[in-house]
Amino acid sequence: MLRIWSSGTRPVLPRCRAFHTTSVSNATAETDSSSSSPSTWTPTSVRTGLIARKRGMTVMWDNYGVRHPVTVLQLENCQVTANIKTVRDDQTEYHAVQVAASDKPVKTTTKQMLGHFNKAGIAPKRIVKEFPVTPDAHVPVGTTLSAVHFVPGQFVDVIAKSLGKGFQGTMKRWNFKGLRASHGVSVSHRAAGAIGAHQDPGRVWPGKKMAGRLGGERITTQNLHVVRVDSDLDLIYVRGCVPGIDDAQVMVRDAKKKMTQLAQHNSAKGLFEKILPKGLVGLPFPAGTKELAKTLPPVIIAPSARVSDPFVPRE
Repeated sequence: MLRIWSSGTRPVLPRCRAFHTTSVSNATAETDSSSSSPSTWTPTSVRTGLIARKRGMTVMWDNYGVRHPVTVLQLENCQVTANIKTVRDDQTEYHAVQVAASDKPVKTTTKQMLGHFNKAGIAPKRIVKEFPVTPDAHVPVGTTLSAVHFVPGQFVDVIAKSLGKGFQGTMKRWNFKGLRASHGVSVSHRAAGAIGAHQDPGRVWPGKKMAGRLGGERITTQNLHVVRVDSDLDLIYVRGCVPGIDDAQVMVRDAKKKMTQLAQHNSAKGLFEKILPKGLVGLPFPAGTKELAKTLPPVIIAPSARVSDPFVPRE
């Protein structure tokens, strides 16, 4: 006996992603319709991210002479390779922009990836990633992204693989306090201590914090402040540290908490002056391109977030 819902004719929906021809053709149609009319950034918009390389850390001084550490990120010919549009089982749509960076020799590229890059009209790349976006944030395929995609004064999240530190004890891995350093302990100052209970339950609970391998996993550093942008060298200066070794590939996107979610929350409450951080009017939408960078100064520096000189005594 057939079920009720199986007797009817239901259209077959594409469930493919990434490099399949169906999703790429759907994404192309979505891009053409969105690029026909100029779009502007709204509080509900989610832009694409960028792929950059961590060049190292240095220091900068703000308007008041306060010194703070920054990490330098550099773009290496970051281009859009595809737009993704997939229909889920619950009939909702998944939209994403696929981005590639760092040119790669043709002879070391597989034929499958070479055909994918040729279809996009760009040179072969070393790394390809996709960023979920809203339907209005698709970027035309082949667009070269610039460092002006991020505005000095905004906040970003940086995703990368952390430094591998090998096998470490519980004090370094989980910040355990350790045992007493003087009386009552014999050569067990950095030991983990007891790991189980009595005969009942007679086992170690799953997820118990113990010694093991530390680092070497994908992590996200949130809410880093963009202090400077150099469009000539495609440099992005963010305040604070970023995971990964020097010259590692990192993914940079608008901060989910301090940019995307906060903008949606303040917009729903009618706090339009708090949708973006102080001093920002809007964001390049759907993306900051090389053409946009030519119309802006080569170096843009964010003003200090301080409201008073910290070196002047308060009355």
